[in-house]
Amino acid sequence: MFKIDLIQRQNRRIVRESGRTGQGARRCVERKKLRMQSQQYQQQRQKFVAAFLAFIFLLATVDTAEAGKKEKAEKKVKKSECGEWQWSVCVPTSGDCGLGTREGTRTGAECKQTMKTQRCKIPCNWKKQFGAECKYQFQAWGECDLNTALKTRTGSLKRALHNADCQKTVTISKPCGKLTKPKPQAESKKKKKEGKKQEKMLD
Repeated sequence: MFKIDLIQRQNRRIVRESGRTGQGARRCVERKKLRMQSQQYQQQRQKFVAAFLAFIFLLATVDTAEAGKKEKAEKKVKKSECGEWQWSVCVPTSGDCGLGTREGTRTGAECKQTMKTQRCKIPCNWKKQFGAECKYQFQAWGECDLNTALKTRTGSLKRALHNADCQKTVTISKPCGKLTKPKPQAESKKKKKEGKKQEKMLD
């Protein structure tokens, strides 16, 4: 009888322990499920927040781009309402070449600036008779004109400083210098010598 009681007690303990362990395992599984669900919920929430912030950022960038386009368009309209700058001839500070200044003006009722001064420079090796801001490339001198005792050459426009109004082609002239005209006495002497030579040849 004593042995039977011990066996029954052991069996009861085993059943109790197995029941407890089963309940603990179930509880652990349920806790893990809850944790997984909470983690998934947090991840989904973070994704939703990130997507929402990205959408707001895109809207802000689109708004700023449209605002920038409007500002550029307004600036273009304002610039178009102003006339083009008209510049005066460059005036050297000393002499007829070197550093100087020129005045600029433009028209427009809504233009903030209608006059301004700009620095300029006139090369000293350019011919000033055709404009200090005009550079020409000249051809070789032509033959001397006996009627006028002058020789001429033409030049084509090579460069215009500060959008200056320059002629496309120009001509310059200068005296021919000393002309060697044949003397009549020398010609008569030469003819006489040639006649004497011919007479000797005939003899």
